[in-house]
Amino acid sequence: MKKIITAAAVFCFALVFSQKNQNYLEIGYASICCGPPSDQPVISYLKEFKKKNQIKSLEILKQSGLGREGEFALYIGTDYLTKNQKNRLIRGLMATVSNQNQNQSNNKKQSNKGNVNFDSATVVNQSDLMNAKNLTIYKK
Repeated sequence: MKKIITAAAVFCFALVFSQKNQNYLEIGYASICCGPPSDQPVISYLKEFKKKNQIKSLEILKQSGLGREGEFALYIGTDYLTKNQKNRLIRGLMATVSNQNQNQSNNKKQSNKGNVNFDSATVVNQSDLMNAKNLTIYKK
């Protein structure tokens, strides 16, 4: 039992102190009936943005287990971006999310999948994420 508690404590300590950023943009994935939509368009945009702007690492965290149908949220660290890069990232994310939501509503097969929520004015601080459950580093 002590080993399990020690392992959990070490894991939590490592996760908390591995976060390098203080400010994050939040992208929420909500479900209507049949699970949340794919995160593929946003992740593709982030990979393209990272490559185009020659950014070595872009911290992305994923919080899962937010609902009964697999709802989740992505948090993107913005501290190591310049003001210009951050503005371009926000504009690109807004366009990507808008296109994904529009395609969801136009596609009859996936119209019940849910939607993607992104508010560029909302900045989540690291202190807010310290108490978050099911938070992991996104790897894909």
